[in-house]
Amino acid sequence: MQRSKLPRDKPTRHSLKTIFQFRGKPRGIIPFAGANKIVFVLIFLSYFNYGQMPETRRDSDFVIAFGSCNRQDHPQPFWEEIVKNNPDLFIWGGDNIYADTNDMSKMSQYYTLQQNNKGYEKLKNSTTVMATWDDHDYGKNDAGEEWEMKQESQQLFLDFIGIGKSDSRRQQEGIYTSRIFEIEKGTIKVIVLDTRYFRSPLIKNEVKGRRYNHNNDPKSTVLGETQWKWLENELENNFSDFIVIVSSIQFLSSEHGFETWGNFPHEVKRLKKLLVDKAVRNAIILSGDRHLSEFSTTKIKGLKYPLIDFTSSGLTHAYTSYNGESNKYRVGKVIAQPSFGLLKFDLDSYTVTMEMRGNNNIVLQKYSKQYPKN
Repeated sequence: MQRSKLPRDKPTRHSLKTIFQFRGKPRGIIPFAGANKIVFVLIFLSYFNYGQMPETRRDSDFVIAFGSCNRQDHPQPFWEEIVKNNPDLFIWGGDNIYADTNDMSKMSQYYTLQQNNKGYEKLKNSTTVMATWDDHDYGKNDAGEEWEMKQESQQLFLDFIGIGKSDSRRQQEGIYTSRIFEIEKGTIKVIVLDTRYFRSPLIKNEVKGRRYNHNNDPKSTVLGETQWKWLENELENNFSDFIVIVSSIQFLSSEHGFETWGNFPHEVKRLKKLLVDKAVRNAIILSGDRHLSEFSTTKIKGLKYPLIDFTSSGLTHAYTSYNGESNKYRVGKVIAQPSFGLLKFDLDSYTVTMEMRGNNNIVLQKYSKQYPKN
């Protein structure tokens, strides 16, 4: 586990409100008459904001930018926009390139193409970069523990994110890691999970529109026992103000029938139980994979705060034919266009403002949450 100390100037305090904002027109609103109509509009606008202009002024104690699903041979319009937000950390959420090959020389060429992208070079030179992988940079669509090239692929992934040859991750199975960021007002711990290397085979569903069934075999796994034990240790006696857990696939949303932790219901229960048993403070999950962005949240008995799964996907392409899908945990709406995610931490008020941003840094949707201090 690494530690980073980051000096920060004194920030402007954020509002203590929990705010949810998104772009679009309100639906199902019955207008009131006379003065009541005016009162209703004023109240409504205090919680919703449409078509927000870009705001890149730095007024947070710590900023994380993240994104996923990035085709190395496509235009990549967001790197300079991300840099404008002055993030302390950028996190790759997986599918950092699209390789889908067992030819490691080709995969290496794809990584080199991405490394040489001028916008990405500017980002790398301006901030810290952490990363997980997903299936396409792992090497095969929807692959898990069965992928025969996973050891070779891991070494190329570590090359890509600049991990030294003597680093312990070169010898371990899987690319999971963690890092603590220390600033004047507190600490933020980032835990990066590997949901590929150990994941048990998926069970195919023959029903049209639903790719996979639940795997209820108690021996099946997402993380594998070695990684689970590591994660337990990472969460033991942890005193960071916030814990950011990076998962390439969605943790909460599971009704869509594609890849998700929900294909292994016992693994979902295990992580929830672990968060409660270890009394984990202020955990937030980041995910990608889906070519869409959304906020999902749930209350877990024993946690003092709601667990949020912030999905941001993708950086170069999106699920533009999206026409709706169920997600009982969703708050707000689905953003089915290319975007990246931001998390802005205010350690005075313990408020995290989460944003989905699109072209020209426009805020497509925003969700703020104030967390308990103890």
